[in-house]
Amino acid sequence: MEAGRVAIWPRMEPFLLGALQVAPSSKLGLPYLRKMAIYVQTRDGCFPVLSWPRWKRIACGKLLLPEDVAWLYFETFDLLVDHRPQQRLEWAERLSQCSSKSELDHARNMLSVDTLQFLLFLYIQQLNRMSLRTSLIGEEWPSHRARSPSPSEREAKISYQNRNWDDQAHLSFMQSHLAEILELLAEPGQLSPSGQAQRDSQISREAVRSLGLLLEGAADHGKPVQPVHRLLVKGPLQTQAGYSTQSRSFPLRKLLSCLQRCLTLIPFGITACLNSGKKQIWSQQVEGAMKRAMIARNTHMAPAGSKMVLMSQVFKQTLAETSDKLTGANIKIHKCSEAFIYLLSPLRSVNVDKCRDSTVVLGPVQTCVHVHSCQNVRVVCAAGRVAIGASSHCTIHAMTPTRPQLLPGNTDITLGPFHTFYPSLEDHMASVGLAVVPNVWDQPLILGTDGLMEGDTCEVPGGLPPAYQAALDEKQKRIQSWQKTVMEARLNKEQKRQFQELVELKFHEWLLDTGHRQELYSLIPPAVTSLEDPKEAATDRIRVKDRKHSRTAPEEG
Repeated sequence: MEAGRVAIWPRMEPFLLGALQVAPSSKLGLPYLRKMAIYVQTRDGCFPVLSWPRWKRIACGKLLLPEDVAWLYFETFDLLVDHRPQQRLEWAERLSQCSSKSELDHARNMLSVDTLQFLLFLYIQQLNRMSLRTSLIGEEWPSHRARSPSPSEREAKISYQNRNWDDQAHLSFMQSHLAEILELLAEPGQLSPSGQAQRDSQISREAVRSLGLLLEGAADHGKPVQPVHRLLVKGPLQTQAGYSTQSRSFPLRKLLSCLQRCLTLIPFGITACLNSGKKQIWSQQVEGAMKRAMIARNTHMAPAGSKMVLMSQVFKQTLAETSDKLTGANIKIHKCSEAFIYLLSPLRSVNVDKCRDSTVVLGPVQTCVHVHSCQNVRVVCAAGRVAIGASSHCTIHAMTPTRPQLLPGNTDITLGPFHTFYPSLEDHMASVGLAVVPNVWDQPLILGTDGLMEGDTCEVPGGLPPAYQAALDEKQKRIQSWQKTVMEARLNKEQKRQFQELVELKFHEWLLDTGHRQELYSLIPPAVTSLEDPKEAATDRIRVKDRKHSRTAPEEG
């Protein structure tokens, strides 16, 4: 961050905790959200706050989302709201007294969210949308127009591919989508019939205040972090953004230009933590050497909500820690193997990524515990939410008031009840607003199955003729051999760029030559129909049978 320059950056929490780590429904695409933005701002009872009954009507009746998915989005947004622990405990007590679905619905009907911020929250679900490039090689290919990443950026991306933790991905997302985000905040009268901004479109100060969900900044290096709207209505940015104290609004185009000039990488994100974060010294290392392990933190410099501790490559070690440095921090446990890790402090969130043959015992986690790409890992936790994806042979002993999320790619996942304690556990639970009831650890929610039809057929009826099956197997072997060759080539930066450009060019030529390009384009969802018709797109509604992705485990001693 340059001295004397106002800097604005993407807030970490909405992307880290708010963006579900699963490809979003096509019904949350921009065309649908544009129509929703117009709808909620022109209907009584939907603006400036949106109640659960109103959102359920929009989500289920117009966007055709299942009710449990609609509630999932509503509930996830509520996790981002800065409720006091006592408020969360009171809400838990109210839910625990509900003995029927009607009573539960009545309790939920009392909840509401900020309408514009909720729209932005739904929009950033696009963070984890799978692109064509991603589906081909497992990570985004840089186009010939993209800038080359710096060494620090490459280090961060190599170590942490998860977009929710990738501050470079957050910045890129905001830079690419800022214009569309501002259009969602504009009043309907300021937009064209198609929902796009006009040359003289204005955005009110109140709408820009909602932008504080995604953006924050500082007036200079070392100055306090402020919500973005406070930086835009005073000082040098007031003129640059075109803010009028009389109309209390901004010209949309001028505001967009100002924000694009000021956008920069968060100064205390994962990139900064990797490069200059303090190395953590564990006070209770039980056994094993720390030769390979890397543990860094930014808790000495980051504001609340952005504190993080990164722990990587703990191998054949037992570590235990309870510390103020962990309290309220977002924890990432990365590529640890044959390890026993005990973090017994109240935590903000925890991500267990690419670990194997390990046990992780956590203090109460205020928001989410996410287990991703792990093998033979046991996690014991009390958390606001638990999510498991792309993992195998893992056991999760949980106490949670929300349904555990089973994301795509899991094999042999066991869910069991929380079965441990330590002296300050109940105090820690109270400090993050977690109660012992409700506890729905055994009611998982399966996500990421949009687009699959109902039925049990999972192979070609009767099988393929031997010659066809042999040819198919040979193709699969060539694909696997290709992927292995790419991974093992260890190309340098320039070689990788040239190789990717060549493959991309040849692939697009193949699409054109074979006619498959039109086939891909035909898979794009049809034009959006009006939100006014509750029967719209009824034929598009697809549900999936609840397959057995998990089993429950008996309580252990």
